[in-house]
Amino acid sequence: MALAYNHLKLLNAAIDTTPLIDNHAHPLLTAENVGKHPLLSIATEANGAALQDSKKSLAHLRAVKHLSNILRCEQTWEAVEAAVERKRLESRDAWIKRCLDGIETILIDDGLDVQGQAETYSWHDQFTRSKCKRIVRIETVAADIIAKNYIAHDEDTFATSCNIVHFERLMTNEIMQLAADPNVVAFKSIVCYRTGLDFFSLKDINLQHAGNALESIVSTGVTSGTPVSGFSLRKRIADSSLNSLIVHIAANVARYHGKPIQFHTGLGDNDITLTKSSPSHLQTFIEEYPTLQIVLLHAGYPWTRETAYLAAMYPNVYADIGEVFPCISRQGQESVLREMLEVCPWSKILCSTDGHGFPEMYLTATTQLRSVLKTVLGDLVQTQQLDEKQAVQLVQDILFYNSKKLYRLETESTLLSLAQLSTVSTTNWSNHTIIQKLQSMNAKYLRIYWHDYTSSNKCRLIPIKQVFKTLSSGKPLTLSLAKASFGMTQIDVLIPQVSATGMYTAHPDWSSLKSGPVDGHVSCYAYFTELDGSEAILCPRTILRNAVQKAAYQGLSFLLGFEVEFLVMERNPKRFGLNKFRTVHNDGHSWSMARAFADWGREGSFATAIDEILDSLDAAGIEVDQFHPENAPGQFELVLSPLPPLEACDSVLHARQILESVSARHGFWVTLHPKPFPTKCGSASHMHMSISSPGGDQPEVYESFYAGILEHFRAIIAFTNSNITSYERMVDSAWAGGRWITWGTQNKELPLRKIEGSHWELKVLDGLANPYFAVAALLTAGTDGVRRKAPLTWKDCAGDPARFTAEERAELCIEKMFPADLREALQALHSDDSLGLDPEFVQRYVDIKEAELAMLEPMTPEERRDWIMERY
Repeated sequence: MALAYNHLKLLNAAIDTTPLIDNHAHPLLTAENVGKHPLLSIATEANGAALQDSKKSLAHLRAVKHLSNILRCEQTWEAVEAAVERKRLESRDAWIKRCLDGIETILIDDGLDVQGQAETYSWHDQFTRSKCKRIVRIETVAADIIAKNYIAHDEDTFATSCNIVHFERLMTNEIMQLAADPNVVAFKSIVCYRTGLDFFSLKDINLQHAGNALESIVSTGVTSGTPVSGFSLRKRIADSSLNSLIVHIAANVARYHGKPIQFHTGLGDNDITLTKSSPSHLQTFIEEYPTLQIVLLHAGYPWTRETAYLAAMYPNVYADIGEVFPCISRQGQESVLREMLEVCPWSKILCSTDGHGFPEMYLTATTQLRSVLKTVLGDLVQTQQLDEKQAVQLVQDILFYNSKKLYRLETESTLLSLAQLSTVSTTNWSNHTIIQKLQSMNAKYLRIYWHDYTSSNKCRLIPIKQVFKTLSSGKPLTLSLAKASFGMTQIDVLIPQVSATGMYTAHPDWSSLKSGPVDGHVSCYAYFTELDGSEAILCPRTILRNAVQKAAYQGLSFLLGFEVEFLVMERNPKRFGLNKFRTVHNDGHSWSMARAFADWGREGSFATAIDEILDSLDAAGIEVDQFHPENAPGQFELVLSPLPPLEACDSVLHARQILESVSARHGFWVTLHPKPFPTKCGSASHMHMSISSPGGDQPEVYESFYAGILEHFRAIIAFTNSNITSYERMVDSAWAGGRWITWGTQNKELPLRKIEGSHWELKVLDGLANPYFAVAALLTAGTDGVRRKAPLTWKDCAGDPARFTAEERAELCIEKMFPADLREALQALHSDDSLGLDPEFVQRYVDIKEAELAMLEPMTPEERRDWIMERY
C-alpha cells in the first residue's frame, strides 16, 4: 500500500506543478469589447438560440460550479456573470492573471478576431511565464490577399490580374514571409468549416474551377464596394478546388520551413458539415506530405479513436486533446483521454484550452484538464498499467515537452525532477495506509491544525475511532469550515470585508503527520480547497506551496531552518488585571549561561521541562540542532534543523505546540512576545535560508535571489514583522536586524546576514508572523530576482549602518529604511505591485491587519503586553 501511495504522490505532484503549454487558443477580447459577446459561450460551441439551451448541459453546470466557488458567489449562472463583471471592474489584469495561472505560454490563432475587438497575441505575454507565439490561419491569409490585391482595385484592373496562377504566387510569397517570422510557430487550416476535410489531393485540384471561384468572389466584392480595411468576404471561399489549393500552398511552405500545420477537426459550431469533420478524411493528405508535421485539433471529437489511430500510425501526426475541456462533460473528458491512450503513444499527444475571448474559459479548461488527468492516470497507476516514472513522464510530456519540442519553443520554466517532485506536499495517501500509520502511532486523538491570518494556530480534535470510522467507509477525512475562518480577528470578530457566507473543505496533509503534543495525540496540518476541490487561493499553505512551485520552475529549491526564541513565565497569583504573568530565572540569567540548566532534574524547574520538550520533539521527528538560554530573563532559544519550505513551516509550528503544551503541564507559560522587556533583547524567530538546488551556491544565482528580497524588503516586512509589537523589537544597534535595508557577511546588526555561499540568515522575523506568508513572500521576491538576474547593488556592510554617516551609507548603496511601524509596512505592501503575490491574498491580509491595529492601538502598552502574552 505504501508503494501505491508513492505513485499517487509523485503523479499528483507532477500534474499540479507542470506548467501547460497551450498549443492552440485564441486571443482575449479587449476590455471595451468583452461585454459585446456572450460569456455563456465558454463551455459550448453552440450559438444563436441553441446557446441558451446549453444551460441545461453537464458541461455548463460544471463550469458554473467551478467558477462560483472561485468567485465566491451563488451557484447560478446569473451570479457568476455578475461576479465576473465585478472582477473586470475591480482589476481586469489581476483576474486574467488568476485565470491564466499555470500556463507556460499560449500559441494563439489570431485569425478568429473580429476586426479590432481582440488583443494582439504578444499582449498576452504579461500573463504567461514564457512569451506567447502566433499561429497563422491560412484561410484568413487568403481572404486578406483577395481583399488587398483584387477587391481594392477597380473593376477594369482586377479582370486582368485576377487569375489563379497570380493568386497562387501571391499566396506562396505571403506564407513564406510568415513562415520566416520566428514568432510564427505554426499554421492552421479551417478547411473543415469550408468544404470539409475530404479536400482534393494536389494532383486532383481543378485549377479552372479554382480560378472561376476566385473570380466570383472578387466580382462580388468589387460590385459591393467593400473597403479593404475591415474586409470580410461577402461570399465565403466555398469551392473545393480553391480551398484545396490554399491548403496545399501552405503545406508545401510549412514543410520547407519545418513548421507544423494544425487542422480543425470534429468539435465545432454548426458551420461544419459534421460528416466531413472526421480526421479520417485526412489520411490521403497525411500520406501525401510525410515530412509535414500535422496536428489534429480537439481530439477529433466525437471521432477520438480515429484521431488516436492516425497519430499512432503516422510519425508526422499529433493529436491535440483541447476544447473537450471545458465543452463536454467530465465523463466525456475522461473517455476522450482513455480512448486516446488506447492506441496513441503519449509522445504524440498535445493539450490546449481552445480558449477564446474570455479568460474564464482558460481557467475552467486548465483546471478540468488537470483534474481528469489525476483520475484517469491514477487508475492506470493503481491497476499497474503504468509505473511511477512512466506516469510522471506522461504528464510532463503531454502538458509541456511534446509541444516544446514540436514547435521548437524556448521556455522560461524547467520541470521538476522525480527527486524534486518527492518534496512536493500531497495528501493522496490511501485510507488503508492512513489507518495503519495512525495505529502504529498508538493514536487516541487526531488534531487537525491550520494557521490563520492573525498567525493564530487553530485546531479541531477528533477521537480516533471517528477517524477510523470515516476512513474505513472509503471516504476521505475532511472538515467543513466557514470561509470566514480567514476573515476573523483574534477575538473572532469578522472584518467588514467578510461575511458568514460560504464554506471551505479542509483536507489533512497526512505527510505532515507527527506525534504529540500530548501522549496519545497525533497532529497534522490541513490545506483548504473550494467545495469542488479547486484551489482556495487564500489558504496559507497553498500560498506557500505555489511560491515553492514557481521557484521550482526556475530550477530553484531551498532548505530553511527556524530558530524559536521564547520567554518562560508563570501566572502571577496576585494579579488578576494587568501583569498577569511573571518571569522565571530572574537571577543571573543571560545568553548561554550554564547556570540556567543548574536545576535540571529538580521537580518543578523549567530545566527539567526542557528534558521532556526535547524528548517530545525527537518523538515527533523534529530534529533539534541546539537549545540554549538567551539574554532576557527566562528567555531560551530552540534551533531546528533545516527542511524544505513547507515542511520547515509545519515543523516550527508543531514545535511551538510541543513547547507550549509541555511547559503548561509543568506549570509554565511560554510567550513569543517580540519585546517583553524594553531594555532587554527581544524574541525573534530567525530563519536560515539556503538554495539547495544545483548551482544554488554560485554567486550569480544566490546574489540575484537576495537582491530580489532586498528590492521588496519594505513590503515583505509586513509579513515578517506582522504585529504592532514587532516594531518595538526592530530597533538599531540591538542585534535585531536594525532599520536599514542592507546585508553583510557575519554581521548580526543587519536584516540579512550572509553566513556562507547561499546560506544567509533573516533577522527581521518574529514568532507572531505567519511563517507560510513570510516564507512565500521571501521566496517569491527572491525567485523573481533570479529570473531577472537582478544585480546585488548593495555592498557587503561591515559595522552598524545606524552609526554611519550619510556618505558612508551611500558608498555601500544603503538608501532605504524599513517602515517605522505596521501601518507604514502595510502601505508599502499594498503599493508594491511587482512583488508577485496574489492581489486578493494581499488585500485580505491588509484588511485583517488593519482590523487588528484598530483593536490594539487604543490599548496602553501594559494592556497590549498582557493581551499578546495571553495569545502568543
